[in-house]
Parts: sequence; structure tokens; C-alpha cells
Amino acid sequence: MVRNVTLTIDRKSVTVPENTTILEAARSVNINIPTLCYLKDINEIGACRICMVEVEGYARLVPSCDSAVSEGMVVYTSSPRVREARRVNLRLLLSQHETKCTKCTRSGNCKLQQLTNDYNLLGDHYIDDLKNIPTDYSNPVVRIENRCVKCMRCIQVCEKIQGMGIWDLMGTGTRTTVGVAHTRTLGESDCTFCGQCITHCPVGGLQEHDDTGKVFDALANKDRITVVQVAPAVRAAWAEFYHLDPKFATAERMVTALKTMGFDYVFDTDFAADLTIMEEGSEFIERFTHRNKYHWPMFTSCCPAWVRYLEFNAPKYLKHISTCKSPMEMFAAVIRDKYAEKDAADGRTTYNIAIMPCTAKKMEAARPEFVHNGRPDVDLVLTTRELVDMMRETGVQLDELELESPDLPFGLGSGAAVIYGVTGGVAEAVVRHCLPDKSKNALRAVRVTDLRGDGSIRHVELNVDGQELRIAVVNGLIHAKELIADIEAGKCFYHLIEVMTCQGGCVGGAGQPYGLSNVKKKRGEGLYAADASAMFKRAEKNPIVTSLLREYGEEKCHALLHVHYGE
Repeated sequence: MVRNVTLTIDRKSVTVPENTTILEAARSVNINIPTLCYLKDINEIGACRICMVEVEGYARLVPSCDSAVSEGMVVYTSSPRVREARRVNLRLLLSQHETKCTKCTRSGNCKLQQLTNDYNLLGDHYIDDLKNIPTDYSNPVVRIENRCVKCMRCIQVCEKIQGMGIWDLMGTGTRTTVGVAHTRTLGESDCTFCGQCITHCPVGGLQEHDDTGKVFDALANKDRITVVQVAPAVRAAWAEFYHLDPKFATAERMVTALKTMGFDYVFDTDFAADLTIMEEGSEFIERFTHRNKYHWPMFTSCCPAWVRYLEFNAPKYLKHISTCKSPMEMFAAVIRDKYAEKDAADGRTTYNIAIMPCTAKKMEAARPEFVHNGRPDVDLVLTTRELVDMMRETGVQLDELELESPDLPFGLGSGAAVIYGVTGGVAEAVVRHCLPDKSKNALRAVRVTDLRGDGSIRHVELNVDGQELRIAVVNGLIHAKELIADIEAGKCFYHLIEVMTCQGGCVGGAGQPYGLSNVKKKRGEGLYAADASAMFKRAEKNPIVTSLLREYGEEKCHALLHVHYGE
């Protein structure tokens, strides 16, 4: 039985369960204690010393994030001694931090900047102790060492959420820094470029590779036709930067903004998600019908970080991955095919841009499997954050736009395509396609299963024509690793496993606006709401998709829309 303890925080009586930290106890009664390194259940190590508090009877200040409460404890969170200690610690951090805030991607959204302002640390401080360290911009994830505050969030997130251990502490004393484990470069490591370290970094020490300049160049080039596809998870998050009501921040408003910026054609990746559902669904039906011919389970292939994880850590499972390209790459292949003749006729070049919620998509676009005749099928990938940066730079006035829909023929998608952006959505879309019973009641039954939810590993058993169909849904690579171990140990068996690297699925991708679990959940709810109001719920009801598949035929479909990893 858990025992409660009562303590006093800033003259307020607080009763909480024993083993609660001082920080959580204070938050339970709306007393704010500032933090920098703290992440609940992930990084509770008191590294930054910003959360220090004064406790009666203690000679020294204590870090509130990893100090447990006790009966009768008296705590002061903002005494003169506490405030001065925080100022000193902030000054020490600033002495080893590049304070070129106007040049930083996190300016205005930086925890250290906020704390510096809160504690009125203006003017000169301690002598700067910065080294001239070059920055490697060759990867989708970029680390700027002189901005690092050694909070160790990136280390803990990579270890505890993804189970990768890419980042580690290097050096000792004042020379301590964060670097790639085993003294490798990031490109030499088995990093999946999921970018969750970026999302959880409180400052600008980590960021995605910025490609906005190249896109502006493409928009200004009269010899290029700029084609852009937008992923469903982007529409669920882009307006967070503007603090807009979701009812105002529609997909149509985003499309119009892109047109205003100068893009020639704006398409919806939902169209390609429907293509993926049709191809992946057909592939799964073939495997399930002739179960003795294939390896089990079949893994989904939409997440590039997941594919890269298998390549480095479990290559024998590459043959288990669906041969379907991701929706982004399927769309790119179709665009290249459809615009090839047009490009040859008018002497212009189609420049193919994808706006994605994911930093790993930058890596996927550069994979050799998706490069043809020396040119990638997707010329550039922008994150949601980069999209908003461009909107701000071009001065788009969102409240003055005359709304437009995505361009046809590739602007139409089903409800099943929309939910690709949330964990469990890919599996649910495949099930909608494969179920013999297409009635509303049958589809509703699928929606209320454990395919939906926020659990790290979810298991579902469905009956398909008298046959048991076993499905697992996983988000977070550390949990995918656990599931693979259980499969190898014979503890479980599945026919289909959906794996998303980021928590919550693509809505929680590292290219999205900065925000943690609660925000991600709201984005997912937004996609489910879009599914509920969609004109049709299943990919096979998309007339543009079915027409294209008939036009291509089986041979061309396989050549354009499928890929084999590990060959």
C-alpha cells in the first residue's frame, strides 16, 4: 500500500504519495520550478542544476527533479539563495554556449533563452569558453556542438525510446561534451535519423538539415515546374506555429499558402497512401492466402527509420518487409512517370518536393533504391518546421487567403489514407482493404479494436473468413526490438506488424512543431476526425487510384511502386 506524506512547499501544505519528487509535488499544486534537462521518466538526473530548491535542515540546495519528498519537509522554491544559485548556474551554462540567438533555429522557442530572460541575465557574464568546432551538415540530423548544454536529453531519449545508444558523453570535467558513441561520425553510425533527439533538445544543439534555401531557388527558377506533396500528419500540425484553431487551419488553407508561395502544383500524399494500401493490401492477401510460401510476420515499410534500423540491427528480417515503397516514394515515382513526357515537350524540369513530418524522410529520399539516372525521385524533403519557416519568410497572410483544394488528379484520398499519420493507422487501412465484410458495422468494429490507442505495443486478433489474423502495432524502436526478441523466442506469432519509429506515429515525427505527448495525441485525434468526415473510407473507393492501377497494369505497378531492400 502506498503511503502518503505531507510537506510544505512555499508555505503551502502538500500531500502526495511517498517517493514523489519535490518537483512533481510542487507541480501538483501549481508551483512552478524551472527545469532545463528534466524529462519525466526519461531524464531525471539533475544535470543542469536549474531546478535546485532550498530544504530546511539541509546544508546544500538539492535538485528537485531527483529528490524525494519526506514527511514534514519544508521546501522553498524561490528563496534569495535559490534564485542566486540558478543565476550562477545559468551564467556557467552561457559561458559554454554560443549565444548567437538571432541565428539559431530555436530562437523564440528555446528553454535556455526563456530562462535567461526570466532571470534577467542581461549584459556580460563569465568569460566565454568556446572552441572553434566545425559543424557537419552532411546528414539529416545536424549537431552544433557550441550550442549543446550537456543536459543529456538526447542520450536518454535515444537510449530509452529508441534503444539505439547513438549519443554518449565524451571527455571529463569542463571538457565534457556529447558526441557520437564509439568516436564515430554520425554518418558512420547506425543512426536511423529519426530525429527524436532534435525534438527533445531544449536548445538548438540539434536540428534538421535546412533545405529551405534550395526550395526558394527552385521556386525562382523559370525552367522548373515545382510539384509538392504534403503528408497527412503535416496538416495536423503545421498551424500549431500560429496557434490557430484547427477549424480555421484547414488543409485547403495550407494548400493555398503553398500556391501563394509559388508552387506550381500542390498534391496530397493521401493519394499515394491509397496507392500503398491497395498494393500492400494485395501483397498481404497473397501472403495470407498462401501462408506456407512466405516468411512471417510481414512488416510494414512506410517508416524509413524502421527500415534503416533493420538494415543495421536485424538484416535477416529485411525479407519480411512489405515490398511496397512508402507513400512518399510511390508518389514520386508516379510524378516522374507522368511528367516525363511533359518535361521533354516543353523543355522544363519537374522538381519534386515532399513536405513530411519526419527527418528520416530526408535520408530515405537519398537512398540508392530511389535514385534513377543520377537523380533522386524526390528532389528535396522539407519538414513541417521548414514549411512554416518558408511561409513566414514569404509573408503569407493566412487570414486573407481564398481557399483552394489540392490539384487533381492527385489531390484525392480516402479516410484510410488520412490515418496513415497516426500509430495503428497503416494496419487499420490494410484491414479495411482486406476484410471481406465492407459494411459500416464491420469497419466500425475495426475502429474500436486495439489498432487504435497510444500503447507502445498493441495486439489484435481478427477473424477473416474463419481464419485468425494476428496483428501487432508498435511505436518506438526499443519496443520493436522487444517484439522481435519475443518472436525469436517463440513467445508470440503475428501475420502483420506495423512499426513506427516515433511515438504516436508520424504525428510525433521529429520534423513537427516542438511538443511532447499531449500535443501528439491531439494531432492524432485530428486525423481520426478527418477520417470520420471523409467522403469514402477505403482506398479501393478512390477512383483516381483504381484508374491508375488499371492503366499501369501489374508489371508496371511492380516496377514503379515496389522495392526490395537488402538486395
